Amino acid sequence: MNDEVIWTDLTATDVAKRLAETGTPVSVHVVEQLFEVTGFGRRQAQKTCSMGEHPDRNAQFLRIAEFKKEYFDSLNPLLSIDTKKKELLGNFYRDGKLFTKATIGTFDHDFPSFAKGVVIPHGLYDLKLNRGYLHLGTSHDTSEFACDALEDWWWRFGRLLYPQATTLLLLCDGGGSNSSRTYLFKAALQAMVNRIGLPVRVAHYPPYTSKYNPIEHRLFPHVTRACQGVMFKSVALVKELMEKTQTRTGLNVVVDILDRVYETGKKVAEEIKRTLNILRDSILPLWNYQMLPISKFS
Repeated sequence: MNDEVIWTDLTATDVAKRLAETGTPVSVHVVEQLFEVTGFGRRQAQKTCSMGEHPDRNAQFLRIAEFKKEYFDSLNPLLSIDTKKKELLGNFYRDGKLFTKATIGTFDHDFPSFAKGVVIPHGLYDLKLNRGYLHLGTSHDTSEFACDALEDWWWRFGRLLYPQATTLLLLCDGGGSNSSRTYLFKAALQAMVNRIGLPVRVAHYPPYTSKYNPIEHRLFPHVTRACQGVMFKSVALVKELMEKTQTRTGLNVVVDILDRVYETGKKVAEEIKRTLNILRDSILPLWNYQMLPISKFS
């Protein structure tokens, strides 16, 4: 606990009882008034204390701000991407309340062995148009899955919304299926870039700062709200629920299913690493780079 924060886990009833034991009897209502007057309130702990801070944190945030301004002022798309928490399919408890005539019963444990499967929502958020795109995977959260979701977005929406695009900016975390440290994401991204023929610029957020990735506060909380309290019995139901996501500021979401099996534990061959057409920035090259298409005739 923070020594500067005064706290107690006693209830107003507990405090009134202890005061009475010390010779100062008061009602519970008076204790509640005293709590209010002295600034005490029932508060829940908040995840505001960072577990660490990279020395280049601020420098990378400034770099990302430069990229965002450049792309906002251009005809090129600006996307924030990430994978939402994996969910078990079946009669499993989920936070939230519903209007019902009777209590809804769920399993008392979240054992994967009782699940009918899993659903993994990969999200893309278009910062310029305030639009969300979700691809529901049923296998594993891999780099191939992330790049397949991005490619599907480009062919179906991106090239129509940005017909004059010459490049694309991705804002993403530094770990998971789009890790900045491994070659798995870069190899999958290179294959995708070759197919769509469009260079992709990548900017990774520093460690411990994933909450600043725009998709985390512009899309995912609203998706969670649209699904609250409903048991995920099937992928089709998850799709139907998430398609209802919307806000007063005009956010709408397109949801599709990527029902493909993605293998885990893959390794990138040294030959593929050498052939990557990657152009790293002079500023923080681990987090900032461009993936350029490789011509079939080169």
